[in-house]
Amino acid sequence: MQPPSRFEQLALPHQEAAFNLAYWLLRSRVDAEDAVQEAFLRAFRAFDSFRGEEFRPWLFAIVRNTAYRMLNSRQRAANVISLDAALSGHDHEGGSHLDIATDEPSAEDVMMAEVDRDLVRLALAKLPAAFREVVVLREIEGLGYREIAEITGTVVGTVMSRLSRGRMLLRQTLARKIGKDRSHVV
Repeated sequence: MQPPSRFEQLALPHQEAAFNLAYWLLRSRVDAEDAVQEAFLRAFRAFDSFRGEEFRPWLFAIVRNTAYRMLNSRQRAANVISLDAALSGHDHEGGSHLDIATDEPSAEDVMMAEVDRDLVRLALAKLPAAFREVVVLREIEGLGYREIAEITGTVVGTVMSRLSRGRMLLRQTLARKIGKDRSHVV
């Protein structure tokens, strides 16, 4: 068995994080898997030209660009939507169904954790893409402002502004949702 290549050593630890980014941009598990596979292939082909010091932002920029390319292609190709999908607000992949793993012991705790996570994920999914991507990269993937700026091709100030606005929109969406849910309980 051959030892892992330098590319494999650098890339494979970021596979799950790359999938998370692609998933939140594309909002489809299948499309995200395809985007990550395509991005890793592109990164492998371009690896000889990698001159940066930080591999993760370089790889995430490729994942991001690949996901946006797929999203643009998908939007151009999707000129028809089923009436059921339009009325339900769900995508054809069953986008509202979220499998959430938790290690809480009681059934009530598990249920409440699922409700909270569903609310956050649904609120995150409603954010415009520019805000959603920086929130995912910062809050879920733990990247720094400079890394996010490098990935998104913006300046740090823009990242900070989008992150602040994204967080505010998340809070507003969650506050409205929680307010609606509580108004039904009497």
